[in-house]
Amino acid sequence: MNKMELILALKNKADIPKDEAEKVVNIFFDSMTQALTRDERVEIRGLCSFYIKKYKSYMGRNPKTGDTVFIKAKQLPFFKAGKELKDRVNK
Repeated sequence: MNKMELILALKNKADIPKDEAEKVVNIFFDSMTQALTRDERVEIRGLCSFYIKKYKSYMGRNPKTGDTVFIKAKQLPFFKAGKELKDRVNK
């Protein structure tokens, strides 16, 4: 399911206009993104949680040339499925 399919599902199930459904989905995703940029954990009980994982800088190697390269510190978003979601998927 992509974002547009989610918008259409909300439109049909909630019986609201497409532009309102799109606004709701955008508010939802924007709020999640803003929380993650503030280094806050986003938890949707029974479904999943999102959090930021931080990596320190390190010396790596270019696999093509074998040269040593410096890898900058970085932060990446992570998704963790909740127990209820795991149970529903593994029926």
